[in-house]
Amino acid sequence: MTTAAPRGAPHGLRDFYEDPAVPVASGTPRSLRQARMLAAALGPAASGARTVLDIGCGDGTAAATAAPVLAGHRIVGVDWSQDALARARTRIPYAVRGELTDGGLPFRSACADAVLFSEVVEHLVDPDAALDEIRRILRPGGHLMLSTPNLAAWYNRALLLAGVQPVFSEVSLRAIHGRPGKEVVGHLRLCTARALREFVAASGFEVVRLRGAPFHGVPRPLRPLDRLACRIPSMASILLLHARRT
Repeated sequence: MTTAAPRGAPHGLRDFYEDPAVPVASGTPRSLRQARMLAAALGPAASGARTVLDIGCGDGTAAATAAPVLAGHRIVGVDWSQDALARARTRIPYAVRGELTDGGLPFRSACADAVLFSEVVEHLVDPDAALDEIRRILRPGGHLMLSTPNLAAWYNRALLLAGVQPVFSEVSLRAIHGRPGKEVVGHLRLCTARALREFVAASGFEVVRLRGAPFHGVPRPLRPLDRLACRIPSMASILLLHARRT
């Protein structure tokens, strides 16, 4: 199956992420689960407000969803795309431009208590440099809440056995080739639960917990099964990882 991109769609990577037609929200269930994990790690704001950076905030939907759960803590959105930032500023009080390169985030070292890194790592050319930069701005013991699609999701295992390209994976920024779905979302890499744990640990973090979350794009009849799969993170649609800077 091939779904072509609309006429005039951007073909360069930077142009792709500045295109308003590219989806930048990734679903409320994942955002809520991630926010609740972080709220439990930070504790109540009455014991001291914390600074939470939502790096790769997109249109601000995830940060706005997390805000009531993280009430009293200060959430700052960060994104590279000017279009995404313009939309984020309609949903959250603070949103600034930054890049995940050496020193590319506009924050001093060890200034943040926590980082939300939601559905971003799969889009990066250099994820190693990104985690280095996140580690730089996190204080010692600071929390990283990372979410990413699971290459080994339960339905991807079945699709691969049938010779079908897995969901979430892409071979082109211009069109969908050989996989279910209708949207080109720009994923450059995917990982399994084991690979994600190893990657984050190798980047100077202590992995605290790994959970699963459902995917909002699963067809409605299959959603109960998708929620059930969350009990086994290695088979869940979305991986939610909590780590701390060592």
